[in-house]
Amino acid sequence: MNSHIIPYDSEAYRFKTISEFKTSMRYGAEVVIEWQGQEYGIWSENGMIRITRPEVPDESQIFKTSDAALDYMVGNDRLRDVITKVTVLDRTI
Repeated sequence: MNSHIIPYDSEAYRFKTISEFKTSMRYGAEVVIEWQGQEYGIWSENGMIRITRPEVPDESQIFKTSDAALDYMVGNDRLRDVITKVTVLDRTI
């Protein structure tokens, strides 16, 4: 049995534009990002977008649209302002 391991490539996972993030959410993406030492999970679920922090799983927030999710505060920054700068640790592509 041949198994292929695809190495992590931060540049391939990175969101280059806000539009790319919105499109990913529209197609049911699951994403794990890191910003200023904090991890966040973002995924599309039944037409809604859920954002969680793994260390505080009970505090997840649900948004009706990508635009609303982009107003979520990651630390002291709005997700919209940093989505192209965050480190994407995992992403369904």
